[in-house]
Amino acid sequence: MIRNAFFVLFAIVFFFQSFAQTDETLITIGDRKISKGEFERIYKKNNNNLYNPDDKKSPADYIGMFVDFKLKVIEAENLKMDTSAAFKRELAGYRSELAAPYLTDVKLTKEMVVDLYERTTKEIDASHILLNVPKDATRQQENEIREKILKIKAEIEAGKDFGEAAVEYSEDPSAKTNQGNLGYFSAFAMVVPFENAAFTTPKGQISDPVRTSFGWHILKVNDIRPNQGEVMVAHIMKMFPKDMTPETKANLKKQIDSIYVEVKNGADFAEVAKAKSDDKRSAQLGGQMPWFSAGRMIKEFSEPAFALKNDNDISEVIETPYGYHIIKRLKRQPVASFDEVKDELELRIRQDPQRSETSKANFITKLKAEYNFDENLNNLDKILTKSVSDSSINREDVLFTLNSLSFTAGKFISYINKQNKPQGQYRDHYNQWVDYEITAYENSRLEEKYPEFRYMMQEYHDGILLFNISEQKIWNYAAEDTTGLEAFYKDCKKYMWEERFKGIIVTCKSDSIREVAENYFASDLPKDEVLELINKNSELITITEGAWEKGANAVVDYYVWNGPEPQGFNSELTFVRGDKIPPETKKLEEARGLYISDYQKVIEERWLKELHSKYKVTINKKLLKTIKGV
Repeated sequence: MIRNAFFVLFAIVFFFQSFAQTDETLITIGDRKISKGEFERIYKKNNNNLYNPDDKKSPADYIGMFVDFKLKVIEAENLKMDTSAAFKRELAGYRSELAAPYLTDVKLTKEMVVDLYERTTKEIDASHILLNVPKDATRQQENEIREKILKIKAEIEAGKDFGEAAVEYSEDPSAKTNQGNLGYFSAFAMVVPFENAAFTTPKGQISDPVRTSFGWHILKVNDIRPNQGEVMVAHIMKMFPKDMTPETKANLKKQIDSIYVEVKNGADFAEVAKAKSDDKRSAQLGGQMPWFSAGRMIKEFSEPAFALKNDNDISEVIETPYGYHIIKRLKRQPVASFDEVKDELELRIRQDPQRSETSKANFITKLKAEYNFDENLNNLDKILTKSVSDSSINREDVLFTLNSLSFTAGKFISYINKQNKPQGQYRDHYNQWVDYEITAYENSRLEEKYPEFRYMMQEYHDGILLFNISEQKIWNYAAEDTTGLEAFYKDCKKYMWEERFKGIIVTCKSDSIREVAENYFASDLPKDEVLELINKNSELITITEGAWEKGANAVVDYYVWNGPEPQGFNSELTFVRGDKIPPETKKLEEARGLYISDYQKVIEERWLKELHSKYKVTINKKLLKTIKGV
C-alpha cells in the first residue's frame, strides 16, 4: 500500500512541473552525462510544496544530494538490478498506468469539469453488493448475473436489511466483515461507473444495477457530507508480517504501546519514526506521508487521521489490516477552489476515458494519417471472406503498413489465436486487429514522441532502483549485520534512560488480599512465590515487573513522583515496591531501533565514499550558477 502510494504521488507531482529541457551537460559521473534539464526538473520537484519552507535548498546546496542519488542509481544499474524480472514487472506496471491517457482521444467539455468539481466538494458514504462476472462470460451468463442482482435489490426493497444482504450475497470478500460498507469517499476514489451511480443516487436510496470491470453492483447511499479536504500526517508503524501468529501480534502491540508512551511523553515524533517505524519509505522523512483525502486511504487509517483536531495532535494506537500505527497530524487543507484545480481536473478527465465520450475511431483515424497507414486491398480481398479455420492463407501476405512497417497475415492469425477467437470469418476480427496494432505502435513510441512521458518513466525507473538498492545496501544490511551493530554500539553508547523506578506494581482483588501480599513481601519472599501462594485456587493478585521513567506509567507516577491519581484507580488495592535508579545507558536491545537507524547512516556514508571513489564526479559549476533557486 505505502510503496504504491509513494510512486503514484511521485509521478503526479512530477507531471505538473515544467518540461523545459536543455541538453547541456551539468554533471558527469563516470561515463554517464546528466543534463542541466534533468537536474533542474528534480531540483524543482523536490524543493517545491515542502511542508517546511525552511527545508528548501539552493541549487548549489542540493546538487550534492542529487549526485549521491545518481551514484546509487548508477551503481544499481551496474549491478544489473534493472534486469531482474521483478524490476521489469514493476516498471511495466507503472508504464501501463502512465500510458493510458496517451492512448485515447477524449472530448472535454466545461460542463464535465464543473460537474466533476462539484463531486470533489462532497463525500459519499455508501454500501454495495457485488456479483463478479468472469472475464470470458457469455452474453447469457452476463444476463443471468444481472437478473440475480435485480432479485437481490427487490429483496432489500421488500424489507431485507442491506448489510445482511451484503453478507449473504456479495462476492466482495470485505463484505463479510464490513457488511458492504465502503466508508466515505469523494471523486476519483472509485471506478467511474460506480462513482457515477454513487453521486446520482439520492441519500437513503438504492441504485439500479451498475456494471464495472469487477462485475454487477447495487449500492446504497447512506450519507452525503461536505468534503473534509486533505490531511498530511506522519505515522509510526509496526507492520504485520505474513503468516502472523497471535504471539507475534501481541509482541508488536507491546512495542507500539511502548512507542506511544514515548512520543506522548515528549519524544521527537520524527526521530522516533526514523528509528522505529517499519514503514521504511516514510521513516526516512520522519514518518511523513503524502497528502490524502478520506477516500484515498483505507478508512481504518483515514478516519482516525481526520479525527485529529489540531496540527501536531497525536492519535492513540490504531490497527489496520497492515499493522499498528500512531498518527501525528502535520497539516490540513480544505478543498481547493474551482479556479485552483480547473487545469488539474481537465488533465484527470483526459487521463480517464471512462469520464467522457471517447471516440476510439477518431483516435485511430488520426494515428492512421500520422503514420501513413496503407492497406493492401488485393491481399485483403483474398483473406477477409475466408473462415479463420482456413489453413490455406499465405502468412507472408502484407495486409497493411504503418510508416513502412509491414503487418502480415501471419501476424493477424497470431493475434486471433492469442485472443482466443478462432471462429467466424477473418473480416469479423480485422478492424479490432488494426486498432490493436496501431495502438501498440503508438504505445511503443511514447518515450520518443512525448518528452514528459519519457521524463516520468525515467523518474519511476530511478525511484524503484533507489528503493531496491537502499533496501539491500543499507536498511536490510544494518538490521542483519549483528557483529557490526554490536561494535557500533560499543563505540556509540549515546542513548540514556532518565531516572527510573525499578520494581513491581501489585494489584489485589480485595483489602484482605493486599494485607496478605504486603506481609509476604515484608518477609522478603520473591514475587513468584507470592503469586504461587496467593493465586493457588484463583487469580487474586497480579504483579507487573519493570523499570519506568517518569511519565511512562500513571500508577508509578502517582506513587513515586507524586503524579495525579489515575482515572478509575483504586489506591486501596494497588501498591508498588522497588527503588529509584539513577540515569544509565540504554542497552543495545533496549534502543535497538535507534542504534540501527544511526548505524544505517554510518553504512550509507561509508557506501557513498566508496561510490565517490569508484566513479569520478565532475560538475560544471559555471552552468550550475545559471539555475535559479525556487
